[in-house]
Amino acid sequence: MPIPLVTRILVADDFPVVRSGLKRLLDAQADLAVVAEAEDGAEAVEMALREDIHLVVLDVSMPRMTGIQAAEELHRRKPELKTLILSMHDSEQYLFEALKAGASGYVLKSGADTDIVEACRAAMRGDSFLYPSAVTTLVRDYVTRGGHDEEHFEILTPREIEVVKLIAEAQTSKEIAAALSISVKTVDRHRQNILDKLGMRDRVELTRYAIRRGLIQA
Repeated sequence: MPIPLVTRILVADDFPVVRSGLKRLLDAQADLAVVAEAEDGAEAVEMALREDIHLVVLDVSMPRMTGIQAAEELHRRKPELKTLILSMHDSEQYLFEALKAGASGYVLKSGADTDIVEACRAAMRGDSFLYPSAVTTLVRDYVTRGGHDEEHFEILTPREIEVVKLIAEAQTSKEIAAALSISVKTVDRHRQNILDKLGMRDRVELTRYAIRRGLIQA
């Protein structure tokens, strides 16, 4: 799905002051607009399914339905819709639950004033947004799990391995295309082929894979 000129955003939080602050931050950007607000997870799901919404920002803890439950429900019923989890908790449990639920990112409220805009744009590009210490959490998770996926490594071509490394280093499709002297369209095709081969979904999972394979330094 192409990125819209203006991303239509629904903000869901049970505190009006938080919704107001997010709306002010996002509406200040020419390419982002808060067009709907919800005060709990259930209302957010209802509105997101009914209205013309591109992205839903969900507080992790809300009445009736949590943000993670809402993200999971929306991912199941409207998979093209992007979701972000907003939380005051720097929690491994919440982080992994959010990613498992299909959220495109996990943003801490303590850093929302600087991170939320980039998180929204990353989600609409099809990328994932994680606050810095979350990457450490993912690395620790892989170190703890250990294991080897040689069969995955072998099914990737040398060029695909190069693309995985650059994606894991957070380079954009345009930057990867320039680095490898190929077109952006070819990069996107490689990306999709890699995800299909590995049975993965997004950059977060590819980053985990690249760390475990030793393609990038943790």
